[in-house]
Amino acid sequence: MVETLAHPLSEEQFRRYARHLILDEVGEEGQAKLLKSRVLVVGAGGLGSPLLMYLAAAGVGTLGIVDDDEVDLPNLQRQIVHATSSIGRPKTASARATLAALNPDIRVETHAIQLDERNARDIVAGYDLVADGSDNFATRYLLNDLCYQLRKTLVGAALSPFDGQLSTFKAYLGPPHPCYRCLFREAPPPDSVPRCETAGILGAIAGVMGTLQAVEVLKEILGIGSSLSGTLLLYDSLATDFHKIEIPRDPDCPTCGG
Repeated sequence: MVETLAHPLSEEQFRRYARHLILDEVGEEGQAKLLKSRVLVVGAGGLGSPLLMYLAAAGVGTLGIVDDDEVDLPNLQRQIVHATSSIGRPKTASARATLAALNPDIRVETHAIQLDERNARDIVAGYDLVADGSDNFATRYLLNDLCYQLRKTLVGAALSPFDGQLSTFKAYLGPPHPCYRCLFREAPPPDSVPRCETAGILGAIAGVMGTLQAVEVLKEILGIGSSLSGTLLLYDSLATDFHKIEIPRDPDCPTCGG
């Protein structure tokens, strides 16, 4: 007996996602998974811009966007989800408009707030997977701890002027999967890691890392390929080099140890 999809794709969806459907690793069943999935993207900036656009184009059915900032002219050098006409608008509203124009087939939910311990749990609980494109350590550690507690996969990336790093965290599955705190137990001292506005950044670095982050999110939803869980991917743009480092699970980790 041949199984049929509970919600078959429409003719327009067959055309839109045609290049996915002919992939053996995706097909109709995989595309249906994407359309049913709910992904929370934290940050609609350098990482979040390409990440959101590729997830929207891929047909991820519901995208949540968290960002409390407004579009500013210096953002446009790398934050490609925003246009010059969006300067002064909330980034969530600007990104939603761009994604709606790109793919009206999906739903976009906006959270124009800063995540903190008061609101994060309720927001994160409403999604299947979290992609962290934030630019501060407080948010990274908050997401790490919540995703572990709520059994959500977390795909996180970070940028520096000419480099980037990327990993997936699924410590809720148990050993050997590590969490972010297994890699970085504590945040570095304030102001020890320069931000883009003080250190600068080659804009396309954000595009490289945000796109790689989108690939890892899609892989996790589809259940294909090798997960980055337990591995830190490092990108050095000036040397055109990718390097992988194994991340062991820390038995004494305050989040996932014991």
